[in-house]
Amino acid sequence: MILQDEQHVIKWLSQYGALPKTQLIRLLNKPDDKTSEKILRNLKRDLRIADVGGGYYLGLDSMCKPEQRLILAVWVLLKFVDQVEPLAHYPAVYPSQLFFLKENTGYEIVVLYEGEEHLLRLLQPEDDLKYIIVLPNISVAPKLRLPKAPCLFATVEFHGGDEPEVIFYSEEAAQDEHGK
Repeated sequence: MILQDEQHVIKWLSQYGALPKTQLIRLLNKPDDKTSEKILRNLKRDLRIADVGGGYYLGLDSMCKPEQRLILAVWVLLKFVDQVEPLAHYPAVYPSQLFFLKENTGYEIVVLYEGEEHLLRLLQPEDDLKYIIVLPNISVAPKLRLPKAPCLFATVEFHGGDEPEVIFYSEEAAQDEHGK
């Protein structure tokens, strides 16, 4: 019989493709990492998941390809992991990468690379929907034509550790940052 936590891992990997092992441990949201690592080890032993990229990533099989935009979106999601149910997040409609529900409000995470500002025009805001726009750096924010919905900005900065630093900015702070 497969445990509920194991079902969650399989569901996440089927939705998102290969993810870094660190992200799966954090998504499991256990009091200690040893419990999460045991869950992943059991799934690998039972051949339900496999190492990808030398074991940095885990996927449903070893041929899964990690999707970097989705991985960045999951890093942002992890900042809310204590407030989001295990199955209350899933892939979103392009150009967004991920949708999650927090306190009866929907959030879409949109990861933009340099020069992709125009993709925001494809968003279709709805009531009770907020956007978290992940940018390569906050200086891009003033160039954006934002949707008619509340927006928050984030950057994901890697400093060599297991987890990157996720920094959030309000619309006002992003504008102020540019004005410096």
